[in-house]
Amino acid sequence: MSREHEWVDEEAGPVVRPYAVARGRTRSSSAALDLLATVAGTGLPVPAQAELSAQHRRILGQVARGRGTPVAEVASDLNLPVGVIRVLLGDLLDYGLIQVRQPPSRADTPTENLLREVINGLRAL
Repeated sequence: MSREHEWVDEEAGPVVRPYAVARGRTRSSSAALDLLATVAGTGLPVPAQAELSAQHRRILGQVARGRGTPVAEVASDLNLPVGVIRVLLGDLLDYGLIQVRQPPSRADTPTENLLREVINGLRAL
């Protein structure tokens, strides 16, 4: 029997538990991979020593297409739990195949008062 996916039917998908996809790991190697962080491919070639699974390659295919994809969106698009995606993204980060950008901090976002002043100024025009 092939070690490829064993299918129950088209809708059920592969019979592989999430912990098996992450090779039994539950934590990412990087704390930077929170739900709002965005990830993008670096475009570097896959190192010879890298052991990438089909899910790793699916992630690379998805994040290589855009300027940055939130971690939560990667999980949703690939239909895998966020915890598994964070572990797999940590692997890719360790190999230098992705880069992580943190969302702007609350201190960097405009305050409600500033936004109201801008709106009032625009209305006054």
